[in-house]
Amino acid sequence: MDQVKHLVIGAGITGLTFADWVDTDDTVICEALPEIGGYCRTIQKEGFTWDFSGHFFHFKHPEIEKYLVDRMDDQTVRTIVKVSRVHYKGDLVDFPFQKNIHQLPHDEFLECLVDLFEKDDREPDNFRDMLYVKFGRGIAEKFLIPYNEKLYATDLAQLDVDAMGRFFPYANVEDIVRNFRKSDNQSYNSTFTYPEGGAIQYIQAMAKGIRPEQIALNERVLSIDLERKIARTNRREIQYQTIVSSTPFARLLKMADVPHDPAVYNYNKVLVFNLGFDRKGPEGVHWIYYPDRDLCFYRLGFYDNIFDTDRMSMYVEIGYPADAEINAEIVEERKAQVLNDLQAAGVVSDHQLVADHSVLLDPAYVHITQQSLHDVAEKKALLQEHDVYSIGRYGSWTYCSIEDNIVEARALAEMLSTGPTEETT
Repeated sequence: MDQVKHLVIGAGITGLTFADWVDTDDTVICEALPEIGGYCRTIQKEGFTWDFSGHFFHFKHPEIEKYLVDRMDDQTVRTIVKVSRVHYKGDLVDFPFQKNIHQLPHDEFLECLVDLFEKDDREPDNFRDMLYVKFGRGIAEKFLIPYNEKLYATDLAQLDVDAMGRFFPYANVEDIVRNFRKSDNQSYNSTFTYPEGGAIQYIQAMAKGIRPEQIALNERVLSIDLERKIARTNRREIQYQTIVSSTPFARLLKMADVPHDPAVYNYNKVLVFNLGFDRKGPEGVHWIYYPDRDLCFYRLGFYDNIFDTDRMSMYVEIGYPADAEINAEIVEERKAQVLNDLQAAGVVSDHQLVADHSVLLDPAYVHITQQSLHDVAEKKALLQEHDVYSIGRYGSWTYCSIEDNIVEARALAEMLSTGPTEETT
C-alpha cells in the first residue's frame, strides 16, 4: 500500500496551489481526468484560443499575480479594463443595469426610478425577495430576476439572500442617482488579466512548483475510510495523513460515507459553446448580458476583443437545472438555436462559422441556501476531525473567485506546515 503525507483530490487551481505551497514533496494529487486544470483548461482550434468558459483572473493580491506571471517565461499577459453591456430590447445598456436605468427609454426609466423610491423597507427572506427589496419592482423584473433565473436555472426564492456574496453588484439609491450624472460602474472585476495562451497558462505556471510524478492523472478517488485513513482509487489504496479535496462537497461526503441529504447540494449546469467566425462582430465589448427569455443564452463573452484579433471569437453560456439531460443530440440542437438567437440579437449577420467547441460544466454555479450553509459548516467540521479538508468553490460549496481559491489553498498549506493557531482551532 502506498503511503503519503498529503493526498490531494483534484488537479485544478485549488489542488495545484496547495501542492505548490505546502512545505513538503510528500504530496500526491489524484486527478480523475487525463490532464490538469479542471475548468481552467484551454483549447486551440483553427487559430482560435478558447477556455472551457470565460475564466479570467481578477487579482486583488498583486504578489500572487506576479508569482504566476514570473513562471510563464515569454508568455504575453494582457491587462484589460472590462467593458460590459446589457442587451435590453434591442439596445445596449451599461452594466450593471441597476446603476444605469437612466439609459433606458424615458418611460421605463421613470418606472424604475419611482419603484426604486417606493421599494419595501423590510428584511428580505431569499435572493428573489432581496432583488425586490433592494431595487424595486422595475429593476428587478426588467433585468435582475430574468437574468439570474436564466443563469441559475432555478426559482430564485430557493436561494439565500446573500447567495452571490461580494460578487453581486449592489447599489443603494444614492449610488444609482449619482450615476445619472457621472458614470461609475466599478466592480470587483473592473480589470482582469489574460495570457495570450489562455487560462491554462496560469495552471501550468502553478504546476511548475510540483514534480510531475506527484500528479496521478486518470486516477479517481472512489472511497475514503476516515477511521483507517485509507483512500481507494481506481488503481490502488493510499494510506494518507491528510486529505485536501476540491471535489464537489457532496461527492466527497459520499466518498467518505458521511450521511447527508443530496438535495441540500443543488446546483445548475452550464453548457458553453466556443464559436469562431470569419470576421469581426461587436467591437469594444468583452461581455454582454441577456435577460430576454426568448434568447437561450444568458451571457456572451468576446475573446477577439481581448486579443485584438480580426475574427469574432466568443463563448456562449446557457444554464440548465442539475437534473437536465444533455446528450450529443441535444448539444447539436442547441448549437443551431444559439446561431439563430445570435442572429436575432444582432450579434451575427452573414458571418460564417469557422470552428466551434462545446463543454458542459457540471456542476457550474452552486445554489447557496441557508440549509446548505449550515450543512457545509457542520460536515466540514466533522471531516476536519479526521484530517480531511475540503476547500475551493466546489469543496466549500460557495461562490468565490479563482484568486480566492489560491488564497484559501495557501492558507491551508501554511497551517498544515506550521500547525494550527488559536484562530484556526
